[in-house]
Amino acid sequence: MPRTTTPTDTNDRTNSRARQADRARLAALSPVDQDLIRIANAPGFRRWVEQIRATGGCEHPIYLAGSTVTRDTSGTVVHAYSTADEPGGRLAVRCRNRRASRCAPCSYEHQGDTFHLVRAGLVGGKSVPAVVRDHPRLFVTLTAPSFGPVHRATTDGPCRPRRAGSLCEHGRHRGCPLTHSPDESVIGQPLCRACYDYPHHVLWNAHVGELWDYFTHAVRRRLASAAGIPRSRLREHLRVSFAKVAEYQARGAVHLHAVLRLDGPDGPDSPPPDWASDDLLVALVPEAAAAVRVSAPASEALGSYVLRWGRQLDVRPLRACNDGRELTDDAIAGYLAKYVTKSTVAGGGTDTRITHRSTIDLLPVTDHVRALLRASWDLGGLPELAHLRIRPWAHTLAFRGHCLTKSRAYSTTYRALRAARADHQRSDDDAGPGDAGVLTLATWRFAGHGHTPGQAEIAAGVAEDLVRQREIVRQERALGHTWAP
Repeated sequence: MPRTTTPTDTNDRTNSRARQADRARLAALSPVDQDLIRIANAPGFRRWVEQIRATGGCEHPIYLAGSTVTRDTSGTVVHAYSTADEPGGRLAVRCRNRRASRCAPCSYEHQGDTFHLVRAGLVGGKSVPAVVRDHPRLFVTLTAPSFGPVHRATTDGPCRPRRAGSLCEHGRHRGCPLTHSPDESVIGQPLCRACYDYPHHVLWNAHVGELWDYFTHAVRRRLASAAGIPRSRLREHLRVSFAKVAEYQARGAVHLHAVLRLDGPDGPDSPPPDWASDDLLVALVPEAAAAVRVSAPASEALGSYVLRWGRQLDVRPLRACNDGRELTDDAIAGYLAKYVTKSTVAGGGTDTRITHRSTIDLLPVTDHVRALLRASWDLGGLPELAHLRIRPWAHTLAFRGHCLTKSRAYSTTYRALRAARADHQRSDDDAGPGDAGVLTLATWRFAGHGHTPGQAEIAAGVAEDLVRQREIVRQERALGHTWAP
């Protein structure tokens, strides 16, 4: 007998054809769109978005799995948290990379922390007394010497005025008659790479930290001489506090922007003696910079180098009045914070370490930077320079210092700022681990990092929304309006 078609069979065939059509449409989508659909339909999607929003749209979040238990003095559990109920059993936290080229959201937060750290040392706050505003303060920029002529940005004449018959030993002109804008790729490139002193450049970058130490010692010696007291007793009269940021010039050389401040013998809470004035500090800083000499280790291949600061030196007093004729405290703090988020990419370098010399040829960098990277790698292989650890820091053009360093008494710390923000963001203030009389035990383990292509798209959208919200708030404040989220 012929098979009888029932309504159930018809519905099954219809559903099967619909599923096949859905699979065909899904297969036609790009891998990113397919991943987006998978993520949106996964359990806990909304909670995952909340996590990413809490990280500010971090581009490379770290995922942790674990729990925290907070007990009072009697042993009673007052607060408990576990990632068992989170999407995938894990929690997303910021990567905290300061480089804007690696993670723009985290670099923005790091820039904000740097702003408050520097500003607190200028005007007080964050455990720093407000009286520091009346202490002698300078904004100083120390640059590198010349390692050979490079192209530069000019507005009122040629890059390098050319002289008649001015050729180097390699047959290249020592001048450039063109006018370059600051955004041209030729800025910072040598007029003749064969004449450029690449070993000197690399060794100078490797000794910037030592040059700074010699500079601060020279400032203290001159302060003691001006007061007529022994250098060993200067601490009984005043302290020199500072915060400095390293920046890469277009040619790949590091220069330093620093705030110098004179405090009393007890630190920021005490005023410096009357003889320690802005004018005295302005007069002594150029002398101290010019007196610095650091001898690089001698080498049979290179000979010997005496390292010093460049002739370009900028010294500006920071007056307490901030009447418009001098740099304002907020402008200085913002200026230094901006450079903290820059990486070696700004000077043409890379963000990742170089593990073999052959990889230098594959990097998307200029010929000048490639020559610097090769010189760094080659110098790092010399036994007499092994203590400088140039090879592990070849990707930073041999500079191995932190982007921002400060004296202990200058202001607060990054750790204190992050702890204060965590306390502010903690949802349960009454049971927080920072409360007196409670003990928190935490157990965490690494559970992954980064985004899938679809997650990266969502995180980028979250970051864009937050940037847009900050811009709206900034515009409202500029108009004198108040805004509440």
